[in-house]
Amino acid sequence: MKHRLLNILFWSVLSAAFIGPGTVTTAASAGAGFGYSLIWALVFSTFACVVLQEASARLTIVSGKNLGQVLKTFFSDSSVGKVLILLVPFSIIFGCAAYETGNILGGISGILLIFDNAAIWGTLLMGGGAALLLWFGSTEVIAQVMGGIVALMGLCFLSTAFIIGPEWGTVLQRSFVPELPPGSELIVLGLIGTTVVPYNIFLGSGLSHNQTLKEMRVSLTLAIVLGGIISIAVLIVSTNITGAFSFERLAQTLSDELGSWAGVFFAFGLMAAGFSSSLTAPLAASITAKSIWGGGNKKWEAKGMYYRLIWIGVICIGTLFGILQVQPIPAIILAQALNGIVLPLIAIFLFLMVNNAKLLGKQINSKPYNWAMGIVVFITLVIGVTNVLKAISRLFYPDLVNEGLTLVLSIAIAILIIWPLIKMIKRLRKTD
Repeated sequence: MKHRLLNILFWSVLSAAFIGPGTVTTAASAGAGFGYSLIWALVFSTFACVVLQEASARLTIVSGKNLGQVLKTFFSDSSVGKVLILLVPFSIIFGCAAYETGNILGGISGILLIFDNAAIWGTLLMGGGAALLLWFGSTEVIAQVMGGIVALMGLCFLSTAFIIGPEWGTVLQRSFVPELPPGSELIVLGLIGTTVVPYNIFLGSGLSHNQTLKEMRVSLTLAIVLGGIISIAVLIVSTNITGAFSFERLAQTLSDELGSWAGVFFAFGLMAAGFSSSLTAPLAASITAKSIWGGGNKKWEAKGMYYRLIWIGVICIGTLFGILQVQPIPAIILAQALNGIVLPLIAIFLFLMVNNAKLLGKQINSKPYNWAMGIVVFITLVIGVTNVLKAISRLFYPDLVNEGLTLVLSIAIAILIIWPLIKMIKRLRKTD
């Protein structure tokens, strides 16, 4: 029992990674704007996260190589591959640095709900705490700490959701019956996109795996499902908001309806979400860079200079902008565009590799698993293309953004890309 609990705590790194202020904001906005209607999107995003993370971890356990190493092995000889190998770590490191600011500012938002005028010392506390933990802690210690943070978030959000007393029959129905209220299309993509992010796939693959396939599957699934349940709890809690969503309005609504403790619980949950993501973003940046650029160099080991320089740089950028209380919007838009390119590329590459009989042998995807993963890859393509088109529109044609047309174009492009993948997968599954 203790061994299984430690395994779940280990994989809670992934839950802590995707439940950041961005997820809280998107889930809360969905609850405030559309009630229970979009719970199904969080259920699907949790399922998608499990599918991709299991495939990534299985690739590492069976082949003995993490995702970055496999990527480098298969593409290092071609010109296009060399560009891809440069693009992937750069975009993920840049994206982590840009999002680190949002993580810290989101955590500070939780602190400010309790303590006024705490922005500067709170930012330094969060940035410094993340740096100290990454400098002195081992992977196991960091995983256990983040497991505790996930437990804190779960306690805060789940207890509040249960005490509110939602209509559980409606919640269950909306969890499995898709519905798209008018104007909700991009919120749905946002709910999925904040859960399935490219650096998490590298994070899960690059962590040290001392587990069997069965242990990994059970522990990873339980940890991610717990994260999904917490996200659903945030959505449920936010259905009580009247008017436009804001952290302050949500905290005040909870305090008015349930007592001051509910507002404090939400504040601590938001702070925990910010701190967990401010820890995992720099960790994921270093792991991604190491997996592709490391090549056995000791300076890329966990205590090595290059490895530490990556996560130190990510934390410093986030902390600086946090102190200045400046949201680097252009950088985040560019990060969204880069991740919009990288996420479907990584999902497609992973899809191909887990069907490579020469690489995984008998552990290649079963046909039902391929159907499930195919749906997930298609959705990541739609999300990725949508993010790229949105970023381009915001930068160059902000007055011409048409959400409906953007979504239609994204789906059409995704269909054109997914079709030839089927033929490639059939060839890879052959052992001759």
